Amino acid sequence: MNGFWSVIFSAGFVATIIRVTTPIIFASMACLIAKKAGVRNITIEGTMLVSALAGVVASAYLKNVWLAVLIGMRAGVGIGLFLGYFHIIMDTDIWLTGIAINLIANGGTVFAMFAITGDKGSTASLASLTVPNINIPIIKDIPILGEILSGHSFFTYLAIVSVIVMYVLLYKTPLGLRIRAVGEYSMAAESVGENSNRIKLIALALSGMFASFGGMFMSMSYASRFVRDMMAGRGFIGIAAESMGGGHPFGAAFAAAIFGVADALANVLQSFSIPSELLLMIPYLATIVGLVLYSIRRQEAEKKRIQKMRQSNTVKEG
Repeated sequence: MNGFWSVIFSAGFVATIIRVTTPIIFASMACLIAKKAGVRNITIEGTMLVSALAGVVASAYLKNVWLAVLIGMRAGVGIGLFLGYFHIIMDTDIWLTGIAINLIANGGTVFAMFAITGDKGSTASLASLTVPNINIPIIKDIPILGEILSGHSFFTYLAIVSVIVMYVLLYKTPLGLRIRAVGEYSMAAESVGENSNRIKLIALALSGMFASFGGMFMSMSYASRFVRDMMAGRGFIGIAAESMGGGHPFGAAFAAAIFGVADALANVLQSFSIPSELLLMIPYLATIVGLVLYSIRRQEAEKKRIQKMRQSNTVKEG
């Protein structure tokens, strides 16, 4: 037990939390911007899978990691626009379309991987590249703090920056205002000349881009290859984080960090003779508990709001 607590309160454990939180932050940002435009993007898991494979394959053949990242990003944007075309232009059901895309991505990545490598499990036979880690000058030499904050993947720092970028985009730019206006009441936005379909497509393209970063982190940083079903539900956990965060970038990032703690804890417990099947459940149990607590808090807030309205009406009538 002493060994357990020494690991939990170590700098390495905090660094692990930051690392495993990275894809969840990207997934939550992907969900957030689409939701702000009035579209529930549930294809984030599938988008992450496709982009993860695209980045690995591109890096193996092009031998340029940044060009591979660009190709993986374009794959994510393409899936976002693909969803937008069928849902917004062709008026298909968003949930059925999203489920179909996720299923296609799940099976399609395995098929593509087998066609390229002859292996249905991973791309280990490909000499793929990884995105470099970044050592922050000065900070890297500071004991404890350097181990926590420095030496992470490029994508990890990009995830942190993306939260700030999302806040600025949504609340400080004309495009963000249009996205929120369309999401809150598209008919009102259209009455002043906005093209709601165009705004939704832009939001879905950005959603696909953020999801692609999360997928490529998993295959080009967290691991050095693509592995079948390697997202392990992180896209869906990101959707839960966005809901728990109350639709705000900083709130979503904080909720993602909570799920990151659960994931990191599961990794630590693997060395304490606990059944692996039980440990694999921890992040998903944390998701369920978090959503239940969020629902209870939201219901209480709604009850207080209704009570205040009734009291206000009573005073006016009096």
